[in-house]
Amino acid sequence: MARTKAQLSAGARWADYLTVSYLALRYPIGAIREVLVRQSLESLRRRGLPHDLLMYFVLTKVLYPRDAYTEVLRLVIGGLRPLLRSEDWSPRTVSKGAISQARRRIGVAPFKALYHGQVQPHGPRERPGVFYRGLRIMAMDGSSLEMPDEAANEEYYGHPPASHGGMAFPRLRFVALVESGTHTLCYAKPGPYTLDERRLAFSVMARADASMLVTADRQFYSYPFWKQALTTGAKLLFRLSLVLYLPREEVFSDGSYLSTIYPSPIDRKRQRQGIRVRVIEYALKGVPAAESTKRLITSWLDPEEAPAHELAALYHQRGSITSSFDSFRTLTSCRIGLRSKRPELVEQEFYALLLVHAAIHHLMAEAAGPTNGAVENLPSLHAVRVLHRRLPAVSAAAPSGKID
Repeated sequence: MARTKAQLSAGARWADYLTVSYLALRYPIGAIREVLVRQSLESLRRRGLPHDLLMYFVLTKVLYPRDAYTEVLRLVIGGLRPLLRSEDWSPRTVSKGAISQARRRIGVAPFKALYHGQVQPHGPRERPGVFYRGLRIMAMDGSSLEMPDEAANEEYYGHPPASHGGMAFPRLRFVALVESGTHTLCYAKPGPYTLDERRLAFSVMARADASMLVTADRQFYSYPFWKQALTTGAKLLFRLSLVLYLPREEVFSDGSYLSTIYPSPIDRKRQRQGIRVRVIEYALKGVPAAESTKRLITSWLDPEEAPAHELAALYHQRGSITSSFDSFRTLTSCRIGLRSKRPELVEQEFYALLLVHAAIHHLMAEAAGPTNGAVENLPSLHAVRVLHRRLPAVSAAAPSGKID
């Protein structure tokens, strides 16, 4: 089992408490082996470093970026021993080079498959901030992560130009749908920094459905994106620039109004391909005049079903989502977010980071359950106590398949 500090302190890291055993509880060894079989990556021989053990190693390494490979492997073996039921594993027999080669052999596919299969919106209906009028609240947002300044990484991922505050390190860009009530990053899509966030967002938005209300900031708005997002059946609530021309076609008692968006000014002039939207404009107190007025558009056209003041308040809950991205970027407490030196391993590490981050937020959501509180208000000590209660279930779990 991974090491823990004797007592909690203000500077304690999640890595000190999130043990290998909890990762095995969150991502069962049977699920990992099933993913490997589907990818034709199952280990035919159980000596050396089996691929299921390697996947747990990559996940655990996210939490221990400064520890030697053999030390992390020792933690993994210790944490999984109740499942492995074998005394044959020894980190002394596996070198750092062998681990790196094994990582390259299995690639990103099993981690990506495990992420898409295991990480889903999971907040209960009664939890604050999870649902609005029967719809699960999801927030679309994007961010980026630095990686080592290697030639291959630079060539594939790129970095911001000097005119935009360019940085020394290459960067991976990603977009995700974040479950507002639990801050779990779902359906994330990574890509080179040179890709526009909206291009990545198309495939992410395709994972939404009619059970969701999706909020997004103004950089994600475009007529083609809005049109595609409507096909998912999800309700949409986007911030929109004030410079876009939106005439008041029908004004409601709550101050919102109906308007129509078009692909281009020519289409507007000829009244073709228009999409009806509802516009909500409001002013904020105590902010500079340039930012005091906000404009939202929504596909929720009925003000009786979704009043303007409720949607405005709902949109501003997005502010708490930034803390989820901050915790994602700083999860490893490493100077740069990712440490892999090859593009394919960067993506592998990215999905491992997503999986570990999701495990943490599952734990936090479970810890918040008894009080029905919001995840962002959860005391860390409460979450750790829940972790301690959950760990005995790991040793009782039966392994999926015999280890030779």
